[in-house]
Amino acid sequence: MQATTLENGNQQYAKCIDVSKRVRWDIDRDVIRGRQFDFSMKFLPDAISKVNELQFLSVDERRFLSQIQGRTYANMFGLVERFIGAKVLEVTQGYWLGDQTKLEALVRFSDEELKHQELFRRIERMTAAEMPDGYAFVPQPNEVASVVLGKSSWAVLALTCHIELFTQAHYRQSIEPEENLSELYKDVFLYHWREESQHAILDELEWRREDASLSPSQRDLAVDDLIDLVAAVDGLLQVQAASDVDYFLRHCGRSLSADEANKVRTLVLKAYRWQYIVSGVQEPRFMRILGDMITPEQAEQISSALAPINNTH
Repeated sequence: MQATTLENGNQQYAKCIDVSKRVRWDIDRDVIRGRQFDFSMKFLPDAISKVNELQFLSVDERRFLSQIQGRTYANMFGLVERFIGAKVLEVTQGYWLGDQTKLEALVRFSDEELKHQELFRRIERMTAAEMPDGYAFVPQPNEVASVVLGKSSWAVLALTCHIELFTQAHYRQSIEPEENLSELYKDVFLYHWREESQHAILDELEWRREDASLSPSQRDLAVDDLIDLVAAVDGLLQVQAASDVDYFLRHCGRSLSADEANKVRTLVLKAYRWQYIVSGVQEPRFMRILGDMITPEQAEQISSALAPINNTH
């Protein structure tokens, strides 16, 4: 099955180039267009932010919490695209003196990731100018990228595919159909989605290509690396969720009881784990690709590692 998938994928690189040319966009001309974020509206839909579960918060407070999460959501994508872009550039080495169509597809991929990083830096500057002082995005992109890129290629490509598939699911299932969001914020993820759709295809192709080169013992180690990466992501989420809730509590306009504050902390961590880990694991396409590569024993190993995170949902 894998050999057939790889063979069929050879034509998909050229298709990704064609689509990349067709959907190509510019940050100022197409996305921002001189607009500002509408802070009378939510940034993330409730299906992603989960703020609707905090009924003791007022409508304004839930909207503010959605905007904080939306700010972190953009920053988190800027973070992961730092190591994704670097990994894709590394992967291109296999095609430098070989298939130039595949090389072009991956070079376009890396170029688009650089543009996305700049888009998310712009979003941070724009939101920082309008929101209260004191917000902090705790993870350092270069430090995180160094840790991630130190793992096996199989594990990094698996994490990359996971991220870009849940990006697609979030937009299609939640952001696109939601009407009550800041129009500019919604457009940011519309344009992001248009290019990420092609990236997810290339992720799968390159992940399968890497998998085909591994021995069983190497794949065992790669699965361990993937589990380590997911645990590292969860560690980052715990730190950022705590920072974001502290920021919310300082600026929400009233003092919450200890019980209410704890409920906000629990909810935000739950939301972040769903956004960046659980929603990707639940994505059927990701599970199908992963299932093609691993043994039942490795699947159980991954499931056991994810159990503490899944049990919060």
